[in-house]
Amino acid sequence: QKEIELLKKKFIVAAIFTIPVLYIAMGHMLGAPLPGVIDPHSHPLNFALAQLALTIPAVLAGYKFYTVGFRTLIKGSPNMDSLIAIGTSAAFVYGIYAVYEIMNGNHGMTRALYFETAGVIITLILLGKYLESVSKGKTSEAIKQLMGLQPKTAVVIQDGNEIVLPIEEVEVGDIILVKPGERIPVDGVVVDGYTAVDESMLTGESIPVEKSAGDGVTGGSINKNGVIRFQATKVGKDTVLSQIIKLVEEAQGSKAPIAKMADIISGYFVPAVIAIAVISSALWYFRGNTATFALSIFISVLVIACPCALGLATPTAIMVGTGKGAEYGVLIKGGEALETAHRVQTIVFDKTGTITEGKPRVTDILARGDEDSLLMLAASAEKGSEHPLGEAIVKAAQDKGLTLKPVDDFMSIPGHGIEAAIGDADILLGNKKLMMEKNIAVDMEAEADRLAEEGKTPMYIAVNGELAGIVAVADVVKETSRQAIRKLHDIGLEVAMITGDNQRTAQAIAKQVGIDIVLAE
Repeated sequence: QKEIELLKKKFIVAAIFTIPVLYIAMGHMLGAPLPGVIDPHSHPLNFALAQLALTIPAVLAGYKFYTVGFRTLIKGSPNMDSLIAIGTSAAFVYGIYAVYEIMNGNHGMTRALYFETAGVIITLILLGKYLESVSKGKTSEAIKQLMGLQPKTAVVIQDGNEIVLPIEEVEVGDIILVKPGERIPVDGVVVDGYTAVDESMLTGESIPVEKSAGDGVTGGSINKNGVIRFQATKVGKDTVLSQIIKLVEEAQGSKAPIAKMADIISGYFVPAVIAIAVISSALWYFRGNTATFALSIFISVLVIACPCALGLATPTAIMVGTGKGAEYGVLIKGGEALETAHRVQTIVFDKTGTITEGKPRVTDILARGDEDSLLMLAASAEKGSEHPLGEAIVKAAQDKGLTLKPVDDFMSIPGHGIEAAIGDADILLGNKKLMMEKNIAVDMEAEADRLAEEGKTPMYIAVNGELAGIVAVADVVKETSRQAIRKLHDIGLEVAMITGDNQRTAQAIAKQVGIDIVLAE
């Protein structure tokens, strides 16, 4: 942000002084009026001094080009800045020589002032550098969001007391307490308690992962419903989230290959240009021309070779490219990614929220009796649950306009499901383990397996000790996914999908939309 602000100020200062220089130097050639006091015909010295005075602030705004440019030149590894420094210095120094000549009565030198060249080159390159820093700043938004996922404090248990510590003071081996709805502060292993953790910041999966003693947890993920204690295993820069932030920062700092190329070319180009400038001026001088004319040839070669185009074209192209992408919802990490895009052979998608909706929905109801009454009972029972699968069942009932009944008794059975009493009906809703535990005959296994093969999560419902049916919930495919993947296949691209979800669900989704490569779990 500081760099963007500084470059913006420098560019504005350079532009404010360069525009008048350009007008004074070039305007009269196009018939634009000039105040009499700086008219080159009647007041040639004022004409020259006005340009010199206006050029100095512009040159000072770009002082970095000189410090870097001449330093790399002396070290024998010239770059773009070296060319800018040589070209603009030559123009400026020759301008001062011309002012000296005008003072001595040589008024013809008013046509040999190159101050506007120095000013314009510096202003344009500063604009390029500013645009470059703006496009870099866009990537740092991603870093800002990632850093926002890190909690600032942690509740550490010391000698049986709960102490709130800044995240920086948490050490490996500390026992940390996390309550429902809080973010997990650092990476660790659960030692006590049971909960479901929303790990979508890491895997993209919208369905929380159940955690009990011995399971790993990641800093930045959200504890959904239970209270857990865990032992910190990684803190500070070693946590998964810190590693992700570091990767993004490194990617953002890298230069576009074309910009690197410009620096490599400059290494050969600068010495070549200087050699050509020296040879050209020497040839003219030894052919009998004046030293002044020979010097003007030397300056001309250096100024013409100054690479405004390279300094402005690359950042502008990156800005336009990333800007156009953003209009279509395509985020491009930087110059390198943009430049290599034409060589892409495989497109990799995440599953949840990209190919699928990202929200679980009820897809199938297999009832022994009436479907609506089964859904109404299931939704009534789940009304008090915070589990996303339960929320999907409640939403399905609401969408159908079903009236939910009040629940007399509710109990969540972690890892299995729920138990509820609604009027005179005892409801059990959950997985096969729950049914086995409560001695309920499961005779719909074939249907449940078929639904699981299709990437859905089947839940059994029992009413008063009898199996009443199955409700299946899944993260459904977006309507446009199949069409988008077909378009990519049509232009000869291979399509892959990477997901934190299980293999079975991943394969089922891939089959529906025609994906070539699947990497699950």
